Amino acid sequence: MKKLLSIDSFRTAFREESRFKVFLISILITGLSYGLYKGMLDNYLAEIVGMGEMDRGVTEFFRELPGVLLIFILAAFYMFSAEKLYKIGAVIMLVGMAMQAALPPTKVLATLAICIYSLGEHIQLGMKSTLTLSYAKPGRGGEALGAQSAASQIGTLVGYLVIVAVFSMFMKDQPYTVFLALAAVLAGVSAVFAMRMTGKSQTDDTKRRFYFAKKYTKYYMLEMFYGARKQVFITFGPYVLILFYGANAATVSLLFAISAIAGFVASPIVGRIIDRVGYKAVMVADTLILVIVCFFYGFAHHLFPTNVAFVICCINYLLDSIISLASMASNVYVQDLADNPDEVKATISTGVSINHVISVFIALFGGWIWQALGIELLFIISAVLGLANSAYAATIKVKKKTNPTA
Repeated sequence: MKKLLSIDSFRTAFREESRFKVFLISILITGLSYGLYKGMLDNYLAEIVGMGEMDRGVTEFFRELPGVLLIFILAAFYMFSAEKLYKIGAVIMLVGMAMQAALPPTKVLATLAICIYSLGEHIQLGMKSTLTLSYAKPGRGGEALGAQSAASQIGTLVGYLVIVAVFSMFMKDQPYTVFLALAAVLAGVSAVFAMRMTGKSQTDDTKRRFYFAKKYTKYYMLEMFYGARKQVFITFGPYVLILFYGANAATVSLLFAISAIAGFVASPIVGRIIDRVGYKAVMVADTLILVIVCFFYGFAHHLFPTNVAFVICCINYLLDSIISLASMASNVYVQDLADNPDEVKATISTGVSINHVISVFIALFGGWIWQALGIELLFIISAVLGLANSAYAATIKVKKKTNPTA
């Protein structure tokens, strides 16, 4: 375990001549900014902006919309390298965060700021995986993805802990505006580090504006299943704790912090498991835990007293954050199928858009399902989608084994 948490463990996964150090520093600071932002965002929207479950679903629809449009956005800049697109994403994230801190807290303006921040975040999303795999040593793609995820989790964890500490001291007048501004400043620092990245990971034969290939059909389907199943927890997991159980910002951020610790520890481990046992086994194996998580998240309040049900839901949120790390396996699957790194970039970016197609509808109608039919059905749907994801993953035919010595 000590080796996993050391700086040397990051170096073993990446090529020394690559720009992975500046890349990881940018990711680390972005994580810190996001930790401050996310640690209080749900409570900010509920308490200051006044959003209910339906409003939150609509806001999440617009937050996920850039993910659907990503394939068109990237098509307009298909001649850019992954490094340049990563930089563009950093600047757009800065603009969105600054708007959130500076604009009045109305539902429309808050949603607009979230949408713009999300646009930059989604542009970076595909590029992070692409750059990580590009900078990785041969046979260490899973480990490199785990290291990248861990770096993000470290920064995010610090942000969460700051929110826990400060908001615990200010129980009445909680300093949302101050920390939104601080998150914006950190987003600016991350953008500065992003500008120091150099590279020429240009596309060549993938200069076509859209990239779909028959061999990636199963990857596209898996991204749709995963996008739907994860959206329920991303959007409504924290809001259940806030609106249903009355959790405050310090409590929610503490839960996020614990999830970040678990993610930091588990990400390199999951990455190595992917390299050793294969992406197919990992994609299939997380189903049982997911079904249990969804059941207790949706039905704990029927089975236990409210305070006990709240603790159980917190534990289930933590378990979901850990099993979600298995999504790294799909990126390794793409790398296994691809003929060159440019295909990896194009396919992962397309996959990001595909998994958001269904995510936006889950976000939009999830609030209505909760309000009209109850949270029980919401998490039953998530469990069914998870089962479908694993059943479909079981049909994958592995043509090439990952390097067991990675």
